[in-house]
Amino acid sequence: MPERIRVLIVDDEQPARQRLIDLLRTDPEVGDILEAGNGIIAVDMIEGERPDLVFLDVQMPELDGIGVIDAVGSARMPLTVFVTAYDRHALRAFEANALDYLLKPFSDERHEATMVRVKSRLNEQSLQEFGRRLGGLVSGSPRYDRLVVKSGGRTRFLRADEIDWIEAAGVYVTLHADGAEILYRAALHELAKKLDPERFVRVHRSAIVNIDSILHLEPISHGEFDIVMKNGSRCRISRSYRAELEKRLGQSL
Repeated sequence: MPERIRVLIVDDEQPARQRLIDLLRTDPEVGDILEAGNGIIAVDMIEGERPDLVFLDVQMPELDGIGVIDAVGSARMPLTVFVTAYDRHALRAFEANALDYLLKPFSDERHEATMVRVKSRLNEQSLQEFGRRLGGLVSGSPRYDRLVVKSGGRTRFLRADEIDWIEAAGVYVTLHADGAEILYRAALHELAKKLDPERFVRVHRSAIVNIDSILHLEPISHGEFDIVMKNGSRCRISRSYRAELEKRLGQSL
């Protein structure tokens, strides 16, 4: 778990933010506490400040809590706890992969129970990250967490988790990221060795996908599927690589 948890509170009502601030300040494992009064500011702060935890109000003017997650991308969201005055929003919270939700007005005990879940999840994530780093050291093959992409006289640092899928293009690959297609000089099989196998899986001799970017699968025929990505693009799972995806998912397709 982080030495001290960085928290962002997103709510358009200042008293609601203050209620959470007062509770969080009593927790010695909580460090910085940031505030955003609307969803638009929240998106900028999530991307710029990289908090460990977000308390996110569901109903806000202009951009609501679900809109914040859509804008940032669920794969790049920190741990999220929805805060709402209406229990009918609980389902939306879990559909958006929120860790928990707090129903206003909530008790101190309910907040404490949420923080227990938060700390447990952060511990799990830290152990997983440690395992991935240790695996890279043991194998002598460190994983890429970002790619240095040169284009049009500019050098961009592209985070690996921004990549939706990768397509072979001769001695290059095409990186599909945030709706853009970026040419990168690398052989697909070599790049596959450098990416996190927990996130990226080979599904075709000419394609690697980020499993967090998959929306759903559509069966084609004879054991093949089309992958429909969250951005609407598609790629094919071939029969010969289907087993790799099944192994990563721990279940058959």
